Amino acid sequence: MKIAIIGTGYVGLVTGTCFAEMGVEIVCVDIDRAKIEGLKRGVIPIYEPGLEELVKKNVAAGRLSFETDLARVIDRVEIVFSAVGTPPGEDGSADLRYVLEVARTVGRTMNRYVLMVTKSTVPVGTSHKVEAAIREELEKRRLSIGFDVASNPEFLKEGDAIDDFMRPDRIVVGVNSDKARGLMEKLYRPFTLNGHPLLFMDVASAEMTKYTANSMLATRISFMNEIANLCERVGADVNQVRRGVGADPRIGSKFLYAGIGYGGSCFPKDVKALYNTGREHGCRMRVIEAVEEVNRLQKEVLFEKFRDHFRGEVSGKTVTLWGLSFKPETDDMREAPSLVLIERLLEAGCRVRAYDPVAMEEAKRRLGDRIACCPDKYEALTGADALMLVTEWKEFRLPSWETVKRLMNRPLVFDGRNIYQPEALEGEGIVCYGIGYGKTKGRIAKSQAK
Repeated sequence: MKIAIIGTGYVGLVTGTCFAEMGVEIVCVDIDRAKIEGLKRGVIPIYEPGLEELVKKNVAAGRLSFETDLARVIDRVEIVFSAVGTPPGEDGSADLRYVLEVARTVGRTMNRYVLMVTKSTVPVGTSHKVEAAIREELEKRRLSIGFDVASNPEFLKEGDAIDDFMRPDRIVVGVNSDKARGLMEKLYRPFTLNGHPLLFMDVASAEMTKYTANSMLATRISFMNEIANLCERVGADVNQVRRGVGADPRIGSKFLYAGIGYGGSCFPKDVKALYNTGREHGCRMRVIEAVEEVNRLQKEVLFEKFRDHFRGEVSGKTVTLWGLSFKPETDDMREAPSLVLIERLLEAGCRVRAYDPVAMEEAKRRLGDRIACCPDKYEALTGADALMLVTEWKEFRLPSWETVKRLMNRPLVFDGRNIYQPEALEGEGIVCYGIGYGKTKGRIAKSQAK
């Protein structure tokens, strides 16, 4: 089977590579010539564990190739996947310009039946716009060629995308014809042999499923962060609350961890897009609106704790951030809490030093010389007045606390991911503030603040 993947970003490259691993002949197409030339040389434009090795393996096997012009390959493929970006517009709605340009390109270049599959996350109703764009281009060429449009949303977690694709919880496919269904069944047969469920539905329902799933997970995060904030005021421990709530099989334990908010390429964008979809159809999404607002405020919690500790006297303080990416095992800083935190610290007159295992180049690209990017976690601590744990990378779990105390001006930690035990650290003379601990935990008397 031969298919084309349009877009070699996170979704497109992972999708194409994993299909190739299953024996499908894949050509990944992108108009960015530099990126395509880099991929041909084995240069991977994103950080994703295991992806580089898998790309090189399948290129060597002849199952994976790269191209800049869809017209050169479209007559050799049965399916074209659109995996281009859908960034949020100024009003939060999904920007479909790239999706529709792919559709127009297909219409301008196809000469026989093609199944056009949207892999990008798009609002409900996008399939109609894609179909119209293809049909318009065919009419310009005075051609009558059959085609179908389908939806196959991705459910990949950055940092674990290869495993998510190869061993999916479910595969959602929206189709409106038997022919399209047959092609998608053929493509995904290797996955169903291992028992992974293939769920067929209409296209609109498939489009809606992706937004609903991400918004539900974002809702759990924001809900638990609100509970954490209340825990601090009433003397409860959010970790104990999480254990008690998560033990209920109707609720489960996933996405109940309190912290400093969600980020990345999916949750923020999809929550905004779902809210705007509701607004466009006269249906106010009140819960989704609240989820977004809670998350916006939660990204400022560490700064507020830091400011309160120093009674507002923070100008001139040096603050070290451990972690910059929005989550571990990725260099993605899109909508990362670290960006909000850095802006607040700089606005307050603080000096910022930072270290992240893989996101340093991305940080330099985004922030330039506004912060000091350090080569390791301990060098970043030199002369610091406070340490803020922002991303829960494994290498931050068991640091040498003696080294931390020796390098810092004062042993003060703000744990944004609750990976440390405040009582244990305070026993070693380190002040530690967490998220959602009661009034007596992770605190010292304000009279001790320096």
